[in-house]
Amino acid sequence: MDLRLTDEENAFRAEVRDFIRASLPSRIHRKMVEGRALTKDEIVDWQRTLNARGWATPSWPREHGGPGWSVVQRWIFLDELHQAPAPEPLSFNVNMIGPVLFSFGTPEQKARFLPRIANLDDWWCQGFSEPGAGSDLASLKTSARRDGDHYVVNGQKTWQGMAQYADWMFTLVRTDPTAKPQAGITMLLIPMTAPGVTVRPIITIDGRHEVNEVFLDDVRVPIDCRVGDENKGWDITKFLLGNERTGIARIGMSKHLLRRAKALAVQADDDVAAQTRWREKAALIEIELKALEITQMRLLDAMREHAAEPDARSSILKVKGTELRQAAAELLLQVAGPAAARCAGEFDDTADAAATVASTAFTLRAASIYGGSNEIQKNILAKAVLGL
Repeated sequence: MDLRLTDEENAFRAEVRDFIRASLPSRIHRKMVEGRALTKDEIVDWQRTLNARGWATPSWPREHGGPGWSVVQRWIFLDELHQAPAPEPLSFNVNMIGPVLFSFGTPEQKARFLPRIANLDDWWCQGFSEPGAGSDLASLKTSARRDGDHYVVNGQKTWQGMAQYADWMFTLVRTDPTAKPQAGITMLLIPMTAPGVTVRPIITIDGRHEVNEVFLDDVRVPIDCRVGDENKGWDITKFLLGNERTGIARIGMSKHLLRRAKALAVQADDDVAAQTRWREKAALIEIELKALEITQMRLLDAMREHAAEPDARSSILKVKGTELRQAAAELLLQVAGPAAARCAGEFDDTADAAATVASTAFTLRAASIYGGSNEIQKNILAKAVLGL
């Protein structure tokens, strides 16, 4: 086992780092450093900058417009984005619906959507969760009834991230209510401008508008907007969720949060005891991050030879990675102290940096839930790795 990067991989890291330094607008970099929300235009502009370089779709193969990178190159690219910090390509587009379409879509769907997905000409959202179907996704109730060459869709989706910006939603619907839960589900692509689609904001505790509920009332969806076969959506869903969980350790993000905590602590007027306590906590997180980084490198080394084979041990990265990001965000909140109580507005660029700390901590509470809850990941590890 070789945990070192090759000379070529180190050269690639330097290339990515130089590109980010030269191409990332200063206003976006400042917002990322301080944990401020980006506008839609800023997200779109950065993804188009990446796309012009051929880097907007890091996990895509060359034949579908991607760079054809190795698994190690993809990890290096994301790690450099996280540590810069710079925005990732929009996950709904690049990690979710894009791979679904080039794996299960028709030739017409690939030609129609893939270039626009990469360039963020179309913004996509994910229509999976419902008021009564979150982690238990197979219990979803949104229905789709066949009517000629259309489906008529009725139901409600919730927690749709960034749906207020979206042009399209890839969504799961129940097309056979008599089948067992997983067997009667179909995936449809729904334009957000279709009659009967209503988006309502959900304002989170920090005042941000990131999630929404979506109502679907007699929405007519053409059959050519179905992905795969009718009632076979569960197989596609498992594939999509596997892609969603890729790279979820995000060690670079935790490192950035620790650097931010240290920078705030330098400005704080704490006594020696308080300084000692936060330094001890930071050191413990850094030690665990190093151990997780070594674990990640071990998995990456194994994937050099078997990149196409899923490895259940990657659930370790999700569980421990999210726990450490939450710990780093909580440390940042403690260091900021009472100043963090002044939560900045969603696009408030005038508030001091400490005013965004609470929002970061609140947002990361969900990291152990999305992408497959940590409890689910532990069950995967128990079954596939420990044989329990």
